Amino acid sequence: MGLVSSFRSLSGTTIEILHIVAGLVAAVAMTWAAAWSYPLGWDVIWWCGAAAMVATVAMGLRPLRRAQRQDRLAREKTA
Repeated sequence: MGLVSSFRSLSGTTIEILHIVAGLVAAVAMTWAAAWSYPLGWDVIWWCGAAAMVATVAMGLRPLRRAQRQDRLAREKTA
């Protein structure tokens, strides 16, 4: 119960940033594992992984901006 309540206290912006970071960690882990398992394709695999990381950040920008806007409106409403 304590863990759930601590997550509820996080702002939407923080949650979106954590989602982007989690996606980047997953992309790096999968890219590293693929490059490790197929050394001949190391350079191509890392370029594809880099593209996946850029896509992860790009897809997270709109939700991040939306969360920032909602957090700002919530702060203005309580102030």
